[in-house]
Amino acid sequence: MDFFEIASQSITNLTRNERILFDYVVKNMKRIKNQSIREVSAECFVSTTTFLRFVRKLGFTGYSEFTTVLKFTESRKPDIQSPPFVVKQKDYREEYLKNIIESVRVLEPSKLEQITSKLEQKPRIYFFAKGLSKHAAEYVKYLYTMNGFLVEFPEDYQYRQAILPHIGAEDMVFILTYAGHDIELVQTVQRLKARKNSPLLISITCADNNIIQNMSDINLYIFTDEIEINHLDITSRISTIAIMELILYQYMENINQQVQVLQPNGQNEDLF
Repeated sequence: MDFFEIASQSITNLTRNERILFDYVVKNMKRIKNQSIREVSAECFVSTTTFLRFVRKLGFTGYSEFTTVLKFTESRKPDIQSPPFVVKQKDYREEYLKNIIESVRVLEPSKLEQITSKLEQKPRIYFFAKGLSKHAAEYVKYLYTMNGFLVEFPEDYQYRQAILPHIGAEDMVFILTYAGHDIELVQTVQRLKARKNSPLLISITCADNNIIQNMSDINLYIFTDEIEINHLDITSRISTIAIMELILYQYMENINQQVQVLQPNGQNEDLF
């Protein structure tokens, strides 16, 4: 098992300070795997006892197992390409297009059919997204609303919490989160999954193994180059938008085919 599979079992039990430690570990996994507990604790401004308690709360027997799993998790990640700012423009354009094409290519027809079949029932759709993914969700909400769906996109924490009790078993929930380990969104999925009749939960995340990916009914994943400027995430969400567009267009095509069967040549078939 990798880090996210183990941590997913207890992440909702973390305190606010432990959530800060968790975010630090996820963002600095590559460096932490080779550091001592004293070094990591000092960087986090906590005692070694506090950090060890945090590690055990995540499900690890000790710090040694913790770093061993981090190394295993890191070894499964693809090699990160050089930042686009030092790659020739032509080369980066090609890689950019390859990522979009690959994200679309790996979209499994069975998953697409399952999602569009649900859409044909005209469910209420909920989008949950934070950070940069919120802007992709805004555009997608517009597209689906224009196609006649009732769409809810709670953009702030209070709104997201208030809307959870209103989500029913017949609804659809899309979780748009690239990294797939945001604690609030993880807790949102867990609360919905804990219900006797939970809605259909669909996530779009990165291809790396992550908590939300493992918890979703259907996971769709994208490929893209991770980019940060001044410690701010500006990783492209174009592939996320492309997948959501493809789902909608497939739904529209299915509906159109059904109408053509019912009304050949634009007229109702005379059965008598």
